[in-house]
Amino acid sequence: MRSTFVETVQKRGAAVINARKMSSAMSAAKAAGDHMRSWFQGTEPGHFVSMGVVSDGSYGIAKDIVFSYPVTIQNKTWKIVPNLPIGDFARKMLDATAKELEEERSEAISIIEA
Repeated sequence: MRSTFVETVQKRGAAVINARKMSSAMSAAKAAGDHMRSWFQGTEPGHFVSMGVVSDGSYGIAKDIVFSYPVTIQNKTWKIVPNLPIGDFARKMLDATAKELEEERSEAISIIEA
Protein backbone atom coordinates (compact mmCIF):
# COMPACT_ATOMS: atom_id res chain seq x y z
CA MET A 1 0.00 0.00 0.00
CA ARG A 2 2.70 2.49 0.96
CA SER A 3 4.97 1.88 -2.00
CA THR A 4 3.45 -0.14 -4.83
CA PHE A 5 0.00 1.48 -4.61
CA VAL A 6 1.31 5.04 -4.40
CA GLU A 7 3.69 4.46 -7.31
CA THR A 8 0.90 2.85 -9.37
CA VAL A 9 -1.41 5.83 -8.78
CA GLN A 10 1.36 8.26 -9.70
CA LYS A 11 1.93 6.46 -13.00
CA ARG A 12 -1.71 5.67 -13.85
CA GLY A 13 -1.91 8.05 -16.81
CA ALA A 14 1.05 6.42 -18.52
CA ALA A 15 -0.37 2.96 -17.74
CA VAL A 16 -3.68 3.84 -19.41
CA ILE A 17 -1.91 5.18 -22.47
CA ASN A 18 0.28 2.07 -22.63
CA ALA A 19 -2.65 -0.33 -22.25
CA ARG A 20 -4.99 1.43 -24.69
CA LYS A 21 -2.30 2.64 -27.11
CA MET A 22 -4.05 6.00 -27.15
CA SER A 23 -4.71 9.04 -24.99
CA SER A 24 -5.97 8.69 -21.44
CA ALA A 25 -8.55 11.40 -22.21
CA MET A 26 -11.43 8.90 -22.09
CA SER A 27 -10.54 8.00 -18.51
CA ALA A 28 -10.54 11.70 -17.62
CA ALA A 29 -13.87 12.14 -19.40
CA LYS A 30 -15.35 9.19 -17.50
CA ALA A 31 -14.15 10.63 -14.20
CA ALA A 32 -15.65 14.02 -15.08
CA GLY A 33 -18.96 12.35 -15.96
CA ASP A 34 -19.00 10.42 -12.68
CA HIS A 35 -18.27 13.65 -10.84
CA MET A 36 -21.17 15.45 -12.51
CA ARG A 37 -23.55 12.52 -11.93
CA SER A 38 -22.77 12.63 -8.21
CA TRP A 39 -23.26 16.40 -8.17
CA PHE A 40 -26.63 16.26 -9.91
CA GLN A 41 -28.02 13.10 -8.33
CA GLY A 42 -26.57 13.63 -4.87
CA THR A 43 -25.23 11.05 -2.45
CA GLU A 44 -27.21 8.44 -0.58
CA PRO A 45 -27.65 9.09 3.15
CA GLY A 46 -24.57 7.89 5.02
CA HIS A 47 -22.43 7.82 1.86
CA PHE A 48 -19.92 10.28 0.45
CA VAL A 49 -17.80 10.69 -2.67
CA SER A 50 -14.42 12.26 -3.28
CA MET A 51 -14.71 15.54 -5.13
CA GLY A 52 -12.28 18.29 -6.01
CA VAL A 53 -13.65 21.39 -4.26
CA VAL A 54 -12.25 24.70 -3.03
CA SER A 55 -10.71 24.14 0.38
CA ASP A 56 -12.20 25.87 3.38
CA GLY A 57 -9.26 24.78 5.54
CA SER A 58 -10.77 21.42 6.50
CA TYR A 59 -8.36 18.65 7.45
CA GLY A 60 -5.56 21.22 7.77
CA ILE A 61 -5.40 21.93 4.03
CA ALA A 62 -4.69 25.54 3.03
CA LYS A 63 -7.76 27.57 2.12
CA ASP A 64 -8.60 28.44 -1.48
CA ILE A 65 -6.90 25.57 -3.28
CA VAL A 66 -8.90 22.94 -5.13
CA PHE A 67 -8.44 19.70 -3.21
CA SER A 68 -10.13 16.33 -3.23
CA TYR A 69 -12.33 15.99 -0.17
CA PRO A 70 -14.92 13.50 1.02
CA VAL A 71 -18.23 15.26 0.38
CA THR A 72 -21.92 14.63 0.70
CA ILE A 73 -24.20 16.21 -1.88
CA GLN A 74 -27.82 17.23 -1.52
CA ASN A 75 -29.79 19.52 -3.83
CA LYS A 76 -26.68 20.00 -5.98
CA THR A 77 -24.81 21.45 -3.00
CA TRP A 78 -21.71 19.72 -1.65
CA LYS A 79 -20.56 19.70 1.95
CA ILE A 80 -17.18 18.46 3.17
CA VAL A 81 -17.52 15.49 5.53
CA PRO A 82 -15.89 16.60 8.80
CA ASN A 83 -13.62 14.74 11.17
CA LEU A 84 -12.91 11.49 9.35
CA PRO A 85 -9.94 9.74 10.98
CA ILE A 86 -6.64 10.16 9.14
CA GLY A 87 -3.70 7.88 9.85
CA ASP A 88 -0.09 9.02 9.84
CA PHE A 89 0.62 7.72 6.32
CA ALA A 90 -2.51 9.32 4.86
CA ARG A 91 -1.64 12.59 6.62
CA LYS A 92 1.81 12.52 5.05
CA MET A 93 0.33 11.95 1.56
CA LEU A 94 -2.32 14.67 2.02
CA ASP A 95 0.30 17.16 3.18
CA ALA A 96 2.60 16.35 0.24
CA THR A 97 -0.27 16.82 -2.23
CA ALA A 98 -1.33 20.07 -0.60
CA LYS A 99 2.24 21.37 -0.76
CA GLU A 100 2.42 20.61 -4.49
CA LEU A 101 -0.88 22.36 -5.10
CA GLU A 102 0.17 25.42 -3.13
CA GLU A 103 3.40 25.60 -5.14
CA GLU A 104 1.45 25.31 -8.40
CA ARG A 105 -0.91 28.07 -7.24
CA SER A 106 2.03 30.34 -6.42
CA GLU A 107 3.60 29.65 -9.81
CA ALA A 108 0.33 30.38 -11.63
CA ILE A 109 -0.15 33.64 -9.71
CA SER A 110 3.41 34.74 -10.51
CA ILE A 111 2.76 34.16 -14.22
CA ILE A 112 -0.49 36.09 -14.12
CA GLU A 113 1.07 38.99 -12.26
CA ALA A 114 4.14 39.15 -14.55
